Amino acid sequence: MISGIGSIGALKPATEGAGVATDALQGIVAPTTATETVGTSFAQALSQAASKTVNTLQNAEQVSIQALRGDADTRQVVDAVMSAQQALQTTIAIRDKVVSAYLEISRMSI
Repeated sequence: MISGIGSIGALKPATEGAGVATDALQGIVAPTTATETVGTSFAQALSQAASKTVNTLQNAEQVSIQALRGDADTRQVVDAVMSAQQALQTTIAIRDKVVSAYLEISRMSI
């Protein structure tokens, strides 16, 4: 079971229709005062994004099960599944960018 990814507003998904990146990762780092500093590391941001993706996928799964029981309508299921699909596509796009960056760094001469 996997769920929501949250959004990092600055990330642009590499796949079409993966506009959830901004919604899924938004709010991960949002200082509330002028004196508050950004204390979220890249690893923490990725961890939070992955957790939100897992939550989104779990929600879609739960709504699908509710629909099988007759407790949810088709629109709710479609919305949940589309949200899960976008979150998964965003996660895959981020993974691809990370792998690409790693491979580029590994090709650098020392």
